[in-house]
Amino acid sequence: MRKLTYFIATSVDGFIGAPNGDGDFFYAHLDREFIDFLKAEYPETISSPGRAQLGIEDAEPRHFDAVLMGRGTYEPGLKQGVTSPYGHLPEQYVVSRSLAVAPDPQVRLISGDVAAEVRALKARDGLGIWLCGGADLATQLIDEIDEFIVKTYPVFAGTGMPMTRAGFGARPLELTGVKALGGGQIVTTYAVTR
Repeated sequence: MRKLTYFIATSVDGFIGAPNGDGDFFYAHLDREFIDFLKAEYPETISSPGRAQLGIEDAEPRHFDAVLMGRGTYEPGLKQGVTSPYGHLPEQYVVSRSLAVAPDPQVRLISGDVAAEVRALKARDGLGIWLCGGADLATQLIDEIDEFIVKTYPVFAGTGMPMTRAGFGARPLELTGVKALGGGQIVTTYAVTR
């Protein structure tokens, strides 16, 4: 059974974007060590254009062979003409109620009962499913998430888009990994305990 992993960047105070959802402020904290870590450990989470820029177009997926994103996460790339942001992955899914047709044949749309669709994806063989974002989608799938990988950047945002809007509910997690990097980033991995 595949795992659904919420692999997400956050500020130290738990925000994944500015109040309008923009996450560009994280780019100031992408140093060589952190990029090298992502290239080696999570190359599949770098967009296809980014992989080309970094010269890792042929890097094999290590953890995920499917990506799941909300319309808000997909939209910024789409506005720049990137219709298949993770074309190196066999499966790309965009959850949207407003898109009637996928802008790219490699992208599959999900609407309706997202949790049921994700349970069906988890039942398939393969590597894991990467929940790329955003907060609304993570909220809808909070009970389907099996693992959190939180990339904490050394920035305090003060306000913005939270990791989820799931509301209070103590959900036990087990710490399974911590990686501190020289630029102040910390990558923390938690398994959901059920």
